[in-house]
Amino acid sequence: MGDSAVSPAAENLAALTRPDFPLLAQTACLGQPLIYLDHAATSQKPVQVLEALQRYYGHDNANVHRGAHQLSARATEAFEGAREKVARFVGAASSREIVFTRNASEAINLVARTWGEANLREGDEVLLTVMEHHSNLVPWQLLAARTGCVLRHVGLTPSGELDLDDLKAQLNERTRLVSVVQVSNTLGCLNPIAEIAALAHVAGALVLVDACQSLPHMPVKVGELGCDFLVGSSHKLCGPTGTGFLWAREALLEAMPPFLGGGEMIQDVFLDHSSWAELPHKFEAGTPAIGEAIGMGAALDYLEAIGLDRIHAWEQQLTRRLFDRLQAIDGVRVLGPTPDQQPHRGALAAFTVDGLHANDIAALLDSAGICIRSGHHCTQPLHRLYGIPGSARASLSFTTTPEEVDRFAEELVGTIGFLREHS
Repeated sequence: MGDSAVSPAAENLAALTRPDFPLLAQTACLGQPLIYLDHAATSQKPVQVLEALQRYYGHDNANVHRGAHQLSARATEAFEGAREKVARFVGAASSREIVFTRNASEAINLVARTWGEANLREGDEVLLTVMEHHSNLVPWQLLAARTGCVLRHVGLTPSGELDLDDLKAQLNERTRLVSVVQVSNTLGCLNPIAEIAALAHVAGALVLVDACQSLPHMPVKVGELGCDFLVGSSHKLCGPTGTGFLWAREALLEAMPPFLGGGEMIQDVFLDHSSWAELPHKFEAGTPAIGEAIGMGAALDYLEAIGLDRIHAWEQQLTRRLFDRLQAIDGVRVLGPTPDQQPHRGALAAFTVDGLHANDIAALLDSAGICIRSGHHCTQPLHRLYGIPGSARASLSFTTTPEEVDRFAEELVGTIGFLREHS
């Protein structure tokens, strides 16, 4: 793209959407404009989501499914309406395939504790990758300790992409599940889920997809991916914290035992035994995060009104600009494939700077009003593979402006110079 200018044909979604995000209009501690480049950690919330939360708590607040009165009826309608929105967003066959959870981590734990414990035995294999978030590593480690199943891990190519040849080599008749991230929160690489799913199914294995970093940035439909389980998290999708979801094929959910016991997930309870509620309520014990689910539904409405294709196109432009700026800075090493190597990669860049600690870089940038992430990003094994304790990460959104990318790069140059001078 030459000087990384945004293409004249690219639609500037930041100009269109930023008025909806009041947080982004504030100034930082020393009066500079606040620049938020930590969207991969959590997204900001538009006023439409804040209003949906206020409307529920201020007008409809009641428990769902349990009351005959008008407040409960309205709350139930909005709550189940949110489930329908999630189903539409991911292309589920039915809202019965959507289970609300506290977050994506709980959704993966749900699969490990129910499907995993019911189906995996000693010697069975779960195939993961070295780039997985801890949420897609630790639940399987716990399952392996309980069942004796074996965990295997697919490696990387030199460019920081999934080594598909290694995956093919490790798939075998003992593989029962392949659990993989769609977009890495550190490398930014977009993994070929449809191809992985086809290979796994030939081997007789099921496929779980961690879609937390893909759902907010590009169209994701479970039918096109060919997966069996998919997890997402509201707070990455411009929605509230405290809720997420599991999508799974209905036949799988029917066969899986309950995850937690209590109210709401039962049909009949006796003193010595119980029967379970219909899907998806079998997996939703107790009072759910009602307002948060409704807020997530409002967030999905907001994203769909913009259009995930439009979001992805705008963020591709910004990602190229970000990489061009970072690659021009002496001593900066960006992890993962470049936009030239993988044009549809995630809208983020995790990087290291020779001789400097990521936390020092992030702290100084924060003093200039720029919010980025530093640390291991919940991917310690990946950082260990690269021989580094951590990295800094700038992650973008459709609300990010080209000028923010440029200012970040300029401040980073000054930060590096200051730290090298005083180290």
